[in-house]
Amino acid sequence: MKVSVDPGLCYGSAECVHRAPSVFAFEDGYGTVRPGREDTEDDPLIREAAERCPSQAITLAVAE
Repeated sequence: MKVSVDPGLCYGSAECVHRAPSVFAFEDGYGTVRPGREDTEDDPLIREAAERCPSQAITLAVAE
């Protein structure tokens, strides 16, 4: 699964970091995907972070 955060949508709630800190980081006031963690296994914590992101800035896609 590919994980990304749209910096244009993110407004810095840090919900993603609280839910999946091994994948998401908080940098310069916004959520980001940690380097090297863009491609990850399907994980319920990552899905929850995406579903509960108040700005809907997290995108999950099937890795090809």
